[in-house]
Parts: sequence; C-alpha cells; structure tokens
Amino acid sequence: MTTSQDFILLRDLNQGRRASGLSVPSRPYPGLESFGVTPFADLPPEPSVTLERLDAADLREAARDPDVLSVARAIPTRLIEPASRAAAAATAGATWGVRAVGADRSRFDGAGVTVAVLDTGIDRAHPAFAGVTLTEEDFSGSGNGDANGHGTHCAGTILGRDVDGQRIGVARGVTTALIGKVLGDDGGGSSEMLFNGMEWAARNNAQVLSMSLGFDFPGMSRSLVDSGWPVELATSAALEAYRMNLRMFDQLLGMVEARAAFNGGTVVVAASGNESQRPRYELSAAVPSAAQGVISVGALGEGPGGLSVAPFSNTNPVLAAPGVNVVSAATGGGLVAFSGTSMATPHAAGVAALWWQAIRQMGIPVSAAGVNARLRASCTLNGLAPGVDVLDRGDGLVQAP
Repeated sequence: MTTSQDFILLRDLNQGRRASGLSVPSRPYPGLESFGVTPFADLPPEPSVTLERLDAADLREAARDPDVLSVARAIPTRLIEPASRAAAAATAGATWGVRAVGADRSRFDGAGVTVAVLDTGIDRAHPAFAGVTLTEEDFSGSGNGDANGHGTHCAGTILGRDVDGQRIGVARGVTTALIGKVLGDDGGGSSEMLFNGMEWAARNNAQVLSMSLGFDFPGMSRSLVDSGWPVELATSAALEAYRMNLRMFDQLLGMVEARAAFNGGTVVVAASGNESQRPRYELSAAVPSAAQGVISVGALGEGPGGLSVAPFSNTNPVLAAPGVNVVSAATGGGLVAFSGTSMATPHAAGVAALWWQAIRQMGIPVSAAGVNARLRASCTLNGLAPGVDVLDRGDGLVQAP
C-alpha cells in the first residue's frame, strides 16, 4: 500500500488502565445483592471505533499499539431487502406473527427492558411509538428519521403499540428504545457505521440488539471493478476486507459479551439473509448473523400444512420466526406488510425482551447468556409443516415465556 486509505480501528479504552492493575467493583446483576454477593472485576471493555486514514507506516504503528484490537477496511453494508411489500389495512386482534410466537398469551410485555434497533432509523411520530422514549443517533450521515421504512417496520414488530385496534408489537411494554441509523435512506451504509452503532448501543446498556442487515461483499467487488480494478484483484481485495471486518465484528462482540459481568450483557439478534431461491438454490446464513454469539433468525410463512420455511430464507439459522406477510408500522402512518428474514428478526428480538423481563421477575441474576439459553430451549416444532428441515429452522419457532 503506497497511498493512504481509510481503515476502521477498534480500541479498548480501558486496556491501558487494566494493564496498570487498576480494578473497580462491577455493577452487580439486578437482584444479586439479595444473595449477599458483591462481585469485583477489572474495568470492563470500553470499545471505541474510529475511521482513520492510514498509510503503510501508520498501519504498522497501529499493529504495535496495545490499545488497538483490530483494524479493517470499511466494507459496504445493506439492509436485508424485504422479499415483498403489500399495503395492509388494520384488522382487530394481533397479527399472525404475534400469535405464532405466543406473545398474545404471555403475561410479560418487555417492561423495563432497553432495546436497540440498528437499521434505517424510525418514524418517531407514528402512533405505534406513542409513549416510548426513543433515543436516535445517526451514523449514516443522512439525518435522523426514516425515509426508507425498513427500520420503522422492524421497530414496530418489536415494541409497537396497537394501531387502530390491531396488535403489531411483540413486546409492547418496552418504553426505552435506542434507534441507531446505520443505513442511509437508500438502505446502504458501511461497516464503520455498523460498528459505531454497536459500540453506542453497548455503551448505553442495550439489553437486546436487533439487526436486519448484512455485509455487502458483492457490492464492494462491483465498486472496485467500476473504479478500474481488474475483476480478479477486486474480488481478492473485497474478500480480504470481508475477512478483516468479520474478525473485527467477532472482536467487538467479544467485548460486548465481556461487559456482561458489569451490566448483564446484550442479546444480539440478526437476520439470516434473503439470498436463497428454493428449491434450486440455498445459501447459508450471512454475516453478521453467522458470527459466533449471534442469534440468527430464519423466516417462516403460513401454509395449508402448517408453518414452512420461506423460499428466500437462508439456511443454518439458530431459530426461526414469522417472516412472510408481516404487518407492522409504515413510515408516514398506517400499516404495511413486508416479507423477509428482516421481518422474522424483530419477532425474535421482541421475544428476547419478554424473556429478559421474565427471568428478572424470577428474582435470579439475569444475563444475555441466560436469555439466549431460554430463547433456544423454549423453541417449538409445534405448528411446523411436516418435513421442515432442521437446517432451515434451527431450534424451531421462537416462543414467548
């Protein structure tokens, strides 16, 4: 590399302090004091994500910096585009997705749980979000709000209030939501926006983090070719950037997981992707959903024989949720029906909020690991059509407590 290029740097701001031997009492899990336990631990990881212009000498210097945990070239990101869209009129009762995950039968509503949605923003004026404290942060450069509609729809499924008598939200008792706009109004972004959004959500103690987006490897390769790179070199460079970003994503997730000793941690839920074209082509869950520690979600749709895996849903999800003809909030008001693993993911995120509340009310320490375990263990095969492949539905249909 002879010229300067943009790189993402991930640092742990507490690395130096920790190395010096400084130690502080951690924040105990809620309810832990009743057991007479006051845990002590080193300073928690404090992730910091910056975009810096570096040449070869700068890169070598960054590699020697003990505070720098990972370096990566930025790679494009894109929302996982809905497979279909249709107008939807409000009808009485809960949507089929809310009923399928059992949220309408649960005594829990997600009250007291902080949820983060990293997407295209939100239409905060929509009646579905009345009474919710929405903290918006724009990482895309296009300003807060949601001209795309994807983020509004996803947020509505997680925590939306009823709209004209129809229940759209799984966890409609959630009153605190962090809305990180990591994708522009055109649905595109870059990985430093995503990493900054994740760092922001972790710093603000999000207990559930929902992402319906993916790394755009083909988009980066096309961009390099369009700028004059030979196809072979463009593919290699895009693959190198993909690997670097995957390592950084894993590193950042590890830091989020390590913070669990201080705040309980964060359940991370992500869409498995819509690239499959059954019955001829099936692709595996894409990054970031394929990263270790992430609950990847496949999409199910209604059929005459029961719930079946959607033709577009990628294989190897951790679990599955309703993702076809999902009715939720539309930008500008009203409702709209989308299909995609993007729509399945907020169902699982909403159920995660219900489990977080349920475990907390049991009077035991609650953590992301505990919620993840309950999410997976409570999945059901009831209602699935005969012959649904385990590779397509994972542990099964996610269920509310």
